[in-house]
Amino acid sequence: MTLDWIHFTPWTALAGGVLLGLASAAFILLNGRVLGISGILGGLLVPRRGDIGWRASFLIGLLLAPAVLALVAPGLIRAPRIDAGTVTLVAAGLLVGIGTRYGSGCTSGHGVCGLSRLSPRSLAATLAFMAAGFATVYIIRHLI
Repeated sequence: MTLDWIHFTPWTALAGGVLLGLASAAFILLNGRVLGISGILGGLLVPRRGDIGWRASFLIGLLLAPAVLALVAPGLIRAPRIDAGTVTLVAAGLLVGIGTRYGSGCTSGHGVCGLSRLSPRSLAATLAFMAAGFATVYIIRHLI
């Protein structure tokens, strides 16, 4: 295995992790809710009165943030390179969606918020989706 030193970005990754941690902590402290994207989106699919505004605002902000950053700091964002076709991406998205329903949450809910609260259920879920990811990469890259 070799490290791609050209695209190795430890400082921006660290900054992103710190921002995500601070945002998660602020969200739970100020709103009493876990910052799990699948739960926030799922709450819009079966909306409850008084719950739609903040959920929609959060998701709109999540989608607009990269565009705003590109306007403020154009050299900071690079287009991602995706080595997969449309069918593969759609299948992957559906599998992730199904997994978040079975796992009662997503990577942000379990991996960031749940682990920081020392939740045993989140530890089990995080170990399971990390193991599944490792196994998938190994199978795709080495066995198929």
